[in-house]
Amino acid sequence: MIPLPSSLYQTDTIAYFSMEIAMDPGMPTYSGGLGMLAGDTVRSAADLSVPMIAMTLLHRKGYFRQRLDPSGWQTEESISWDVAKFCRELPERVQVSIEGRTVHLRAWQYTVTGISGHLIPVILLDADLPENTEWDRALTHYLYGGDSHYRLCQEIILGMGGIRMLRALGHHQVRRYHLNEGHAALLGVELLDERARFFGRSTCNSDDVQVVREQCVFTTHTPVPAGHDKFPLDHVAHVLGRNDLYSMPDVYCCDDEFNMTYLALNLCHYVNGVAKKHAEVSRQMLTSHNGTHRYQIDSITNGVHLGTWAAPSFVELFDRHIPGWRTDNPSLRNALRIPTEEIWQAHQVAKIHAIDEVNRRTNAHFDPDVFTIGFARRATSYKRADLLLSDPRRLREIANRVGRLQIIFAGKAHPRDDAGKKIIQDIFQSRNTLRPEVLIVYLENYDWELGRMLTSGVDLWLNTPQPPMEASGTSGMKAALNGVPSLSVPDGWWIEGCIEGFTGWSIQDAPHDTASSLYHQLENVVIPLYYQNRDRFIEVMRHAIALNSSHFNTQRMVQEYILKAYFE
Repeated sequence: MIPLPSSLYQTDTIAYFSMEIAMDPGMPTYSGGLGMLAGDTVRSAADLSVPMIAMTLLHRKGYFRQRLDPSGWQTEESISWDVAKFCRELPERVQVSIEGRTVHLRAWQYTVTGISGHLIPVILLDADLPENTEWDRALTHYLYGGDSHYRLCQEIILGMGGIRMLRALGHHQVRRYHLNEGHAALLGVELLDERARFFGRSTCNSDDVQVVREQCVFTTHTPVPAGHDKFPLDHVAHVLGRNDLYSMPDVYCCDDEFNMTYLALNLCHYVNGVAKKHAEVSRQMLTSHNGTHRYQIDSITNGVHLGTWAAPSFVELFDRHIPGWRTDNPSLRNALRIPTEEIWQAHQVAKIHAIDEVNRRTNAHFDPDVFTIGFARRATSYKRADLLLSDPRRLREIANRVGRLQIIFAGKAHPRDDAGKKIIQDIFQSRNTLRPEVLIVYLENYDWELGRMLTSGVDLWLNTPQPPMEASGTSGMKAALNGVPSLSVPDGWWIEGCIEGFTGWSIQDAPHDTASSLYHQLENVVIPLYYQNRDRFIEVMRHAIALNSSHFNTQRMVQEYILKAYFE
């Protein structure tokens, strides 16, 4: 671990705000990559002894539990979990105003412990109190649930209620407020209100805006315009009970639309994307409301928390050959010295575990000696999960001519994304058209534990997003840590991580021809290497660990935030 000057830390706190944070597999407080990234960030901050406190919502009913009916159509169920088993209730109470009603909030604390014993409290806001109306009590129940009005109310609780809870907990000297995505942007409004109250004014001024900007940093994760939360300005004014939103267009923008991303951009002095390409795309996409100003957007490429995502067999392997890898992530470059037969043995242990679980769940008769592809991520159109199956005849021919093939799919569609649900159903039903040459399963309810099993238990990690819509992606980083190379369209992190033929392989994305490139790589490069030149395939596995995992980790990522955003 690179030592950090103690003078950086002093007593100043970093307040990290995220709508979702994955803290424990038994806590359904996350939906996917954003929450996993947030959890890994907090874990690495604890490892590095960063003076941080994290703020999120409780999500008593979670995101949802995914069920697939006999036709493969997704249905959703709420999740119940024992909050008191994981968190302790704090005595502090705060209130926010929503549509003129007082909504009371309490806090629960989950504590993250770092390698050195440093503790980071994660505060989970909860509106389920008898003082609130029945509707208000449910505002912190569902992650990304309900309609846009429900979402706006949740963002008031996270941003404005979060600041008030920080104060109630005694955190008055906060060095930086880190907004992980725009959901927490209303914290900036609360900070402006605090300054106005402190100086006995009814409204804030431009000096207040500059002070708040210096306190706040913002990470944007979404290169898709539709993915940025926005609401009619008059609706926001009504829900917040204030009309001053119209008087500061340079802060609140944009015409008749209240856009959380632009609010964050206007109230943060440092902004970053989560990969180099994503920052470039964001700079082009995010301009001022009149189109005349481009925001300065830096890049800090995402990573994963290595201690969390290494399979047990690889933990044992790394402990034996690279002592201290947990505290010094870059030392994994020494994986190039690990004998290839030991890497293969650790991989086989993880693969057999995954194949056994697949067969237990599905009775699919998967074989651990057969080349296995994994594809698991949110089911939505631009991720193109069905691209691999677009030409069933050719896929069967590849399996017949080059080597047997089996594929594991997993991933949830948003409850209102019927197109994503249709992709799941089509993949689910393709099992019948590809047998017996190609075996396919679609595992339901993709979550933390299933993700950890798949990213370590397949032979190849597949990623086929439509560029430039993949902001970063982290599942391929988790796979690389476990010696699983990627075959991916060059987008997000893979532009930086792919060394062709050494850490994995790329798929050339071209109109109407991406599938051909995918099939070509499988047929002529990847599968023949696996079956006919196993030693060379294991070399690729070894380089994926040494070159990708030594860099694409949250230890390096948090150190970049420390130097660029927190204590610059």
